[in-house]
Parts: sequence; structure tokens; C-alpha cells
Amino acid sequence: MKKICVFAGTTEGRKLVEFLSAQECLVTGCVATEYGRALIAPAQNLTVLNEWLDDAQMEELFRSRGFDLVVDATHPYARVVTENIVQACRRSGTEYLRLLREESEVAGGAVCVPDIAAAVEFLNQNEGNILLTTGSKELHLYTGIRDFADRVYARVLPMQASLSACEEAGLKAGHIIAVQGPFTEEMNIAMMRSVQASFLVTKDGGSAGGFDDKAGAADKAGAKLVVIGRPPQPEGLNFSDVLTLFKERYGFFR
Repeated sequence: MKKICVFAGTTEGRKLVEFLSAQECLVTGCVATEYGRALIAPAQNLTVLNEWLDDAQMEELFRSRGFDLVVDATHPYARVVTENIVQACRRSGTEYLRLLREESEVAGGAVCVPDIAAAVEFLNQNEGNILLTTGSKELHLYTGIRDFADRVYARVLPMQASLSACEEAGLKAGHIIAVQGPFTEEMNIAMMRSVQASFLVTKDGGSAGGFDDKAGAADKAGAKLVVIGRPPQPEGLNFSDVLTLFKERYGFFR
């Protein structure tokens, strides 16, 4: 019986685990948090690991479990995690497959920047409130924004780690929007208007990550969309092509 590991920190990663759970194979789903674990339905042939692993721990896991294939379905901005998976697969001799999330079409009025430092530089050249929707892990990188505590509002997950990151960054309690998505275009508009946001900062998380709803909301709310560019990605396949590969290689059904 085939043994397949999926790093399932995204919507399509969880969908892939669900698909594989219905097949004649043994599946291991890796997520970073207990919340991520709760989003995956249990199955007899499924093991879920919810802990952060470095490359050495990944290599040990791959060797001990003897996976036939490791699928990297992490977020396109989880650069370090992807690099660790690639290295661990190479050292353990395990086949690696990247599940790619398709990039979004960005409207001409948006400001596209290569990284957070460039976003901070742009925002320092402009006035107005800012709604950050890029999570809490990199929140400290935005503290160079002029009048950070007064201008910036952050939408983060309702978890203690997220709230601690906001506190450490110096955000006021009233500037923290701790809520779990997905968010519709209407919800995004309401949030931007409630904080009088002139700018909405986002990553290109693709349609599955709510990018289209954020882009549409920024346009309708009269806010400037600031898009942090994606880091380079390994070659890979989109979700549909990954399912086709499993069907052709292992005889799995859709």
C-alpha cells in the first residue's frame, strides 16, 4: 500500500488529504497548528501530525515512515517550509511534488512590491490608515511604518500566538481584528470602512486564499491594494493536475 505525506497548510492541501483518505493508501497530513488539525476530517488510513518540523526532523520522519511521495501543499509564501521539505526529500531520497496555487491577475491600479520592506517604504511615502491582511508571523517587519501604532490595523487569526505577536509589535487593542475567515467581498469592505483604510496590504494567496474578494473590496471601498510578491516557487502542478497524476500513477479515483 502506497504511503503518501501531504504538508496540508492550505485549502487545497486539506482537500488533497480528504481525497487521499478515500483511496487505498496510507496518508500522513502535516499541519503546523492544532487549528489546522481540526480542519481535517479523521479517517482510518489517515495520520495527522500537528507540529512545526525543521528540515532535520522532516528527514527523520521521511526515513522512518518510508513515504513513496511527499506533496508540498504549503502556502506559496511559506518559503522556509518549502525549502526544508525540498532538502529533507533530497537527503532522504524521497520523491517530492509541489502543489502550486495559481497566481492571481492583479488589477492595474494595485501597487505590486517585491517584499514587505518595499511595502513599508511605499506606505511611508503616503498618508492614511492601513489594513494588514498578511497574518501575524511577519507583523514585526511592518513596525517601520511611520505612525505604526496609529495608522495600522491588523487582521489576524483568533489565536493566542497571533495576539501576542500584535502586542509585541506595539499594536493597540482596538487595532487588532482577530477573526477567522473566509471573508466575503462584503465583509472586507465593511472592515476597511470601519477602520477608514486607505490601503489594504495583502499577499497573492490566489482565489482559494481570498485574494479576489480582497481586491474587489479594496476597489469598491476606494482603498489602494498593496500586493506583496510571491517568493520563487519550485516547479509543480496545480490541484487538478495532481489528482490526474494520482489517478494515472496509482489508479486512484476522483
